[in-house]
Amino acid sequence: MASVKVFGSPTSAEVARVLMCLFEKDVEFQLIRVDAYRGPKRMPQYLKLQPHGEALTFEDENLTLSESRGTLRHISHKYAKQGNPDLIGTGALERASIEQWLQTEAQSFDAPSAEMVYSLALLPPNLPKQQNDNGNGFNGRDVAVGNANASGKRAPAGSQPASQQAGAQKEEEMLKLFKQRKKDLEKLLDIYEQRLEEARYLAGDNFTIADLSHLPNADRLASDPRSRPLFESRKNVSRWWSDVSSRETWQYVKSLQRPPSTDANAKTGQQQQQQQHGQPSEEHNKNYQQQHQVQQRY
Repeated sequence: MASVKVFGSPTSAEVARVLMCLFEKDVEFQLIRVDAYRGPKRMPQYLKLQPHGEALTFEDENLTLSESRGTLRHISHKYAKQGNPDLIGTGALERASIEQWLQTEAQSFDAPSAEMVYSLALLPPNLPKQQNDNGNGFNGRDVAVGNANASGKRAPAGSQPASQQAGAQKEEEMLKLFKQRKKDLEKLLDIYEQRLEEARYLAGDNFTIADLSHLPNADRLASDPRSRPLFESRKNVSRWWSDVSSRETWQYVKSLQRPPSTDANAKTGQQQQQQQHGQPSEEHNKNYQQQHQVQQRY
């Protein structure tokens, strides 16, 4: 039985960071899947570990952690002699650089990227194309759906059903949030672009937990055509993202995020899609799971 246990859902950014780190370090562990909403009711013992039902609970013998970046540090230090030796660095200067960029991710990238992901989930698939005063972005006046009558004129606000007004208002709010967080990330990624002109990765020449910590939220943004240009429009950021997101360990974490399919046709279609996008096959994932001794409980 593995001494390391991870409670949570792989779809959680906190859990996904920790899973990838464990794979990078070749640490045997047990994943106990806990749904963010139903899990605590299904597993009362989980509340003994996390009374507030946090997204992540990490156990390593007698140590219990619930913050992902602290968990990355712990795994990288304790299991320094196995797996990827570069995650936490070796010298004082290298580790200081890793810590600097890890803090940058936590303080400047995490919140705006998470809020951007949230807003995209509630916005229409095709965002308005009208330019704003800066020559890019979107015009919130064109977002609300269903506000025009058959002649194409906007209906008076009072003539719309209350639910429709509320939906339009919510969409306006989400677009405003999207635009603001997009600006925040553009400024930050401009800094990344300069840094990645000098080095292959954020903290230097090696992939470290500073890069790893970006993956969950960045992957959601890079996978969405509405936010993908944030990465593609910056040469060095695009090169860096292509590198870190194609790591086998991250591809396997993503495979854990997909719900299992019981339908044969759906399963075949999923396998074809994985092959088209260069994702690992189900057979490959099973072999990877056995190789890394991953135990799962639902």
